[in-house]
Amino acid sequence: MTTMVRTDTCMVSPRTSDRPGSGLKRAPSRAEFIALIAMLFAIIAFSIDAMLPALPQIGAELSPADPNRAQLIVIAFVLGMGGATLFAGPMSDALGRKPMIIGGTALYILGAALAWAAPSLEWLLLGRVIQGVGAAGPRVVGMAIVRDLYSGRDMARILSFVMMVFMLVPAIAPLVGSGIIAAAGWRALFGAFVLFAGIATLWLALRLPETLPRDARRPMRLQIIAAATREVLTHPVVRLSIMAQTMGYVLLFTSISLIQPVFDQVFQRADQFPLWFAGMALISGSASILNAALVMRLGMQRLAGFAFGMQILLSGGITACWLAGLRGDAMFAIYLIWQCTVLFQSGLTVGNLNAIAMEPMAHIAGTAASVIGAIATICGALIAAPIALSFNATLLPMTLGVGGASVVAFVLLWRLLRIDRRTRRMGQAEMFK
Repeated sequence: MTTMVRTDTCMVSPRTSDRPGSGLKRAPSRAEFIALIAMLFAIIAFSIDAMLPALPQIGAELSPADPNRAQLIVIAFVLGMGGATLFAGPMSDALGRKPMIIGGTALYILGAALAWAAPSLEWLLLGRVIQGVGAAGPRVVGMAIVRDLYSGRDMARILSFVMMVFMLVPAIAPLVGSGIIAAAGWRALFGAFVLFAGIATLWLALRLPETLPRDARRPMRLQIIAAATREVLTHPVVRLSIMAQTMGYVLLFTSISLIQPVFDQVFQRADQFPLWFAGMALISGSASILNAALVMRLGMQRLAGFAFGMQILLSGGITACWLAGLRGDAMFAIYLIWQCTVLFQSGLTVGNLNAIAMEPMAHIAGTAASVIGAIATICGALIAAPIALSFNATLLPMTLGVGGASVVAFVLLWRLLRIDRRTRRMGQAEMFK
């Protein structure tokens, strides 16, 4: 079956469409589409991971009395992104997908400029919040574009390939960040952010047809947004998926916020961090390949539930090793393996949970993507922030935070699987009436 892309005038194949108002004769192939969406998503990963090597310097320069506050640089970006996520989708439903991504990139660049010139940590955090607000456009609208064109397990498979490409950015971002810092200082990172986001947005502007036709757009009215939000929040499958995503984000944000301090203060290996992080990210990127291979056969709930269940056992194991007094190279090796599993788990959960939540919401894809993303991101960041700030130069805040979030997510996935089985039984009963 040929996947169809919607333009402002007609339904056309993505490989053969003539884009209105453009000299281009062909729209992106599936491979180019995956690469483009992955780069849009990667704006977020690059904005977070490239900053990690700079945290000690920023803390020493802008918050010498409490260097641990530098970890808020990650949380501030995530909070800004999560808050804006609530509005980016509905606005894209009203104005179209491409204008929202272009506008979001412009705001992202403004935040980067403010952060570059920041005289204090507070101003830097404000710039990061504005960057996060701008990044919500590519993130949420990119997800809505995928939902415009694909559905069900096919959408999950596309997202798996997107995540596979996307994971290359976290692998190299700290190395790139370290190189930029060494050459021009940590403030130069914000110039790199502007360049990366600009290239991704220009690619989209030139190559991707608008996927939301004018006759399918929804006016930007509070009543419509409220009704769509109520529909999202009252759907039991979507609600449980959002809660599970929240725990997945708690797990991820806790890990990302604390990984550099753990290398620095627990294992005294801060200079090795970019190289080790690159290796871990590359290994964990294979999770998306595995997910793409298995999701069509096993389903999204089972794969995500298995990933969270394994993480419960692994987090419990590394916590027990630390409490038993294991230290040195042996503990570092165990930590590296465990950290790989945490990042690996994201490849088996993030895309699947998004696909589960978005599947019943095709008719309000933009608003649904906003509500789902906003709740999961904001709640995940708010829960992860105190865990990160409780860092005490041990592994326990990280391992207990990750393990606890995995327990809650596993229970939620178990409930979601029960709903799915009950729905299928009811459907089979109706067939035999």
